[in-house]
Amino acid sequence: MKSDKGKKPIFNVKLLYRRTALVIYDIISIILSSYLALIIRYEFSFASVPEHFLEPVRTFLPFSVLGTLIIFYFCRLYSSLWAYAGEAELQNIIIGSALSGLLNMLGLHFLIYDGQSQAVPKSWYVLYIFILIALEFSSRFSYRFLRNLKHKQANRMNKISVMVVGAGEAANIIIKEIINSNFSTMRLKCIIDDDKGKKGKYVQGVRIVGGRDCIVKYAETMDIDEIILAMPSISGSEKKELLEICKQTGCKIQSLPGMYQLVNGEVSVSKLRDIEIEDLLGRDPVKVDLDSILGYVSGRRVLVTGGGGSIGSELCRQIADHRPSMLIVVDIYENGVYDLQQELKKKHPDLDLKVLIGSIRSASRMNWIFDHYRPDIVYHAAAHKHVPLMEDSPEEAVKNNVFGTFKVAQAAAMSGVKRFVLISTDKAVNPTNIMGASKRICEMIVQTFDHHYDTEFVAVRFGNVLGSSGSVIPLFRKQIEAGGPVTVTHPDITRFFMTIPEAVSLVLQAGAYARGGQIFVLDMGEPVKILDLAENLIKLSGYRVGEDIQIEFTGLRPGEKLYEEILMDEEGMKETPNKLIHIGRPIEIDEDRFFMQLKELSDSSRVEGQDMRPLVRNIVPTYKYKGCEECTEDS
Repeated sequence: MKSDKGKKPIFNVKLLYRRTALVIYDIISIILSSYLALIIRYEFSFASVPEHFLEPVRTFLPFSVLGTLIIFYFCRLYSSLWAYAGEAELQNIIIGSALSGLLNMLGLHFLIYDGQSQAVPKSWYVLYIFILIALEFSSRFSYRFLRNLKHKQANRMNKISVMVVGAGEAANIIIKEIINSNFSTMRLKCIIDDDKGKKGKYVQGVRIVGGRDCIVKYAETMDIDEIILAMPSISGSEKKELLEICKQTGCKIQSLPGMYQLVNGEVSVSKLRDIEIEDLLGRDPVKVDLDSILGYVSGRRVLVTGGGGSIGSELCRQIADHRPSMLIVVDIYENGVYDLQQELKKKHPDLDLKVLIGSIRSASRMNWIFDHYRPDIVYHAAAHKHVPLMEDSPEEAVKNNVFGTFKVAQAAAMSGVKRFVLISTDKAVNPTNIMGASKRICEMIVQTFDHHYDTEFVAVRFGNVLGSSGSVIPLFRKQIEAGGPVTVTHPDITRFFMTIPEAVSLVLQAGAYARGGQIFVLDMGEPVKILDLAENLIKLSGYRVGEDIQIEFTGLRPGEKLYEEILMDEEGMKETPNKLIHIGRPIEIDEDRFFMQLKELSDSSRVEGQDMRPLVRNIVPTYKYKGCEECTEDS
C-alpha cells in the first residue's frame, strides 16, 4: 500500500478562502460602480437620479455581475500573485473593467431597450469603468502596499547601511529587490547620480542626494557601510574615477559585472560582486570581434597545450563556442584538465572533445598525438611560468619551456599544422630571470621554424594576467582575509596587467592575423604600481591601510626587476587592424649558430646541478642575471 506522506492536499483551503473573498468583493464593487456612476453623474444626489435610468441598471445588474466575474476570471484577476503585482496586473484590471463597461453598454442598449431609447446617460459608461478600476486596484494592490510597508519598516532595522551610485534602470531593479526582500540585511540610505535634474527626487522612496562630489560627504554623515555601484554601462576610465572617490570612504564596494546583465534581465542582488582590482586599471577592456576572427576555427581541428591552466582553459572555452570539428586538449596536470573536460562536456555536448595527458618534453608522445589527430591549429600555452621557482630550478625551465616548445613545434611542422601560436610573456624582453630568458628562446625557435616549414609560426607577448594561478591578486586577497600583512617586494615595482579574457582575445586575434614569424604585442596602457594595487585592494575590501591592514616590503625576489618592457630595442612596432595590437619586427638570427647553441644547452640541461645561465646568456645577449660579471658591466 502506498503511503500518503508528502502528497499535496487536493484543495488549498487558504487559497480558496482568498478567492472567495475576492469574488464577494468584486460583486460588491460591480454593484457600487453601477449605482455610483449614476450618483456622481447627478452631482452626488441619489434623489435626483431619474427612475427611468435606475430601472435599466437594476434590471441588468445580475447579468452584469455574472458577465464581469467571467471576464475577470479570463483576465487572471483570480489567479495572479498580488503580493508581486506590477504593470501586467494593472493592465489586466484596466482591460477587465473596460470589457465590463462594454458588456453593460451592449446589454443595456440592445437587450433592455433593444436600441430604441437611451437606457442610461452616456457618461455613465465612462464613470462606471473608472470607478470599477479604482475599486479593483484598491483591493488588488492594497496587499502589495501593506507588504512593502511592512518590508520598509523591517529594513529600517537592518544593520548594513547602503549607498547606491546610479539612478538608472539597473539601480531601480537593485533598490526594488533590496526593499522587497525578506532576507536582505541592507538598509538603503541614499542614491548618488551626476544628473542634476534628478537631485532631490526619489527612486522607490530613496532620495537622490547629489552627484559623485557628494559621495564622501554622505558616506560619513549617513554612516554608510557599503556602496553599490549600479552603473553597468560606464567605461573603464569612468569606473576608475568613481572608485577612486569611493575608496576615500573606507566602505566596502560592490558592483554589477557589466551592461549585459541589464540587457539579459539578470540584474539582481545575487549578481552583485565585490569590486575587482581590474576595475581600477583605468582602461576599457580590449574588444575583439571574435565571431569574425574565429571563423577560421569553425570546422577545424584545434589543439591546445597546457589546456588546464588559466590561459589554456579560457582558450578552450572560447574555441569551443565557435564549433571546431575537434578540440584536442593536452596537459600534464590531470586535475585541472579534468575540471575543464566536465565543464565543456556539459556546455557543449556535441563537441568532439579529446582530453589527453602528456608532457611536452616527450617527443614520442607529442609526435604520436600530432600524427594521430592531425590538428590544423595549435595554441601552445604549456610552460613553467613562476619566476622565483624557476630561479631555483633553472634546468627545469630550460627543459620544459625551451625544449618542450621545440618538440611541440617540430611535431606540428612535421604533421602539416597550418598555424602555430606560442604564448609568450613581456618578461622575455631584456630578461633578468631564467623564465623570461627561456621564453625569449621559445620566440626565437618559432621564428626560426617559420623560415623552414609551411606552418605559420607566431608568438603572442603580453603582461601579467589578473586572477591567474600564482598571480599577485589572489595572494593579496588571502593575506587580507588573514588580517595581513600584505607583502609587496618593492615600493616602486610596476607591471603591465591584463585580464584573462583580454589575453585570450589577443591570442585568438594573433591566430587570425598570423602570417608567420611575427611577435604580437598588446597595447596594455600604462604600467601599474604593485603598491597601488595592494592599497586599492585593501581599501576596496573596506579596510584602512596601515591601521586595519599593514603593508610590508620584502625586497625584490631573485630574477625580479622593477619594471617590465614589451619590446626590445631592435624591434619596431607595426599596427594591425586592431589598433591595440601591434607586431614586433622579427630580429635576424644566425640560425646555424642558434641550433648549435641549442644542442649545447640541451646536453647541459641533462646534467643535474649544471649552471644553465651562462649558456642561456650566450643565446639571449640581453639576459642579465645576478652574479654575472659581464651583466654587471653591461648594466
